[in-house]
Amino acid sequence: MSEGEGVRVPWRGWGARQWVAFGAIAFGSLFLVVGLVLAGVSVSFLTDAEKARGTVVALDWRDDSVGTSSRRARSDDKPAAYPVVEFTPADGTPRTFRSSTGSNPPSYEEGDRVEVLYRADSPDDARINGFASLWLLPLVFSGIGLLSAGIGTAIAVMGRRRS
Repeated sequence: MSEGEGVRVPWRGWGARQWVAFGAIAFGSLFLVVGLVLAGVSVSFLTDAEKARGTVVALDWRDDSVGTSSRRARSDDKPAAYPVVEFTPADGTPRTFRSSTGSNPPSYEEGDRVEVLYRADSPDDARINGFASLWLLPLVFSGIGLLSAGIGTAIAVMGRRRS
């Protein structure tokens, strides 16, 4: 290779626009698949779930920004309240679980009655029957995936029309 020659790319004519489009579509597709898998997990859980009445017995306040790699916490970072719910499944043994979904302001208060979904063969696998605990993660991942793949596709189509 003589001076001034660059490294050759295996695909001729692939410029930055095509690589950005490819990357955005690949990233979006991955996130969309993860969102669909999470939605499938929720649907599977719902088809096998038993219902019970539960009571929010406590709010577990957690600061999710602790332990992150950022040098300083943003001033608007606030701890989130995760409801701790007690319920009695069909086997008669009272159980307690902490919801995997927290919020600030809290979605629930101590003493609130909630419907609990749990697996009969594994009562410790329980969730509050609510939109956030069942569908928030699938929607976030799928939405980011669709948005990213859509942007990548638009970039690719615009690049094709220009050439």
